[in-house]
Amino acid sequence: MVILIVQTVILALLATLVAIWAARFPHPAPWLRPFLSPRRRWPEPEIRGWLRTGRFHPRFLEFFNRDPERTPPAQAGLVAPADGIVTSADVREGIRYFVIALSFWDMHVQRSPATGKVVAIEPSGDGFMDGEGRDFAFLREKHCPVQTRILLDTGEYGILAVRLITSLAARRIEVWPKVGDTLTRGQRLGRILLGSTVVLEMPEGCCLRVQPRVRVRAGETLIATGAPQ
Repeated sequence: MVILIVQTVILALLATLVAIWAARFPHPAPWLRPFLSPRRRWPEPEIRGWLRTGRFHPRFLEFFNRDPERTPPAQAGLVAPADGIVTSADVREGIRYFVIALSFWDMHVQRSPATGKVVAIEPSGDGFMDGEGRDFAFLREKHCPVQTRILLDTGEYGILAVRLITSLAARRIEVWPKVGDTLTRGQRLGRILLGSTVVLEMPEGCCLRVQPRVRVRAGETLIATGAPQ
């Protein structure tokens, strides 16, 4: 009798879990989320729904706002300013535009690629975009996405520019240092809220160590070495 009662209770619990999952489909049920990877735990369609309503899952916001400590590599050189996938590293007029695409699930605190002094902070742009185009990376279009361009005088590498660019989903940029501040390599620089693009403008003469389609980590991945020639 006891065994029958236990089996009945277990079956009832399983039926309840399945019912909750079915009611939430295609989004994960609350009991299932902890067992999934972040990308499956909070699928993109669900996140975009939260963007429309402004009602985010508190666990997702906790995950998104994570800010782990990072240690730059011992080897000298420029480190990645953001977490994400390198989408291009094209050169135009002596400047290499190192483009990193961030997803909803990447860590979103940006870091300084080198030690240097902040000489300018330039907000610009008059529209939002998905960040999938190419021309915006080179500042060639009059209509460009909302962004903030932070210029660093690094001495060894000359003037570097880190551009934090918003997408349709990311409409806020935080920049923490002020003009005149000196940043160390890997120091926190700012944050883009909810996915976007980061572009590092560096001299063509720096020896690139990372190619497109590679994932990089802010403040840790060595992306270029050698002073520009």
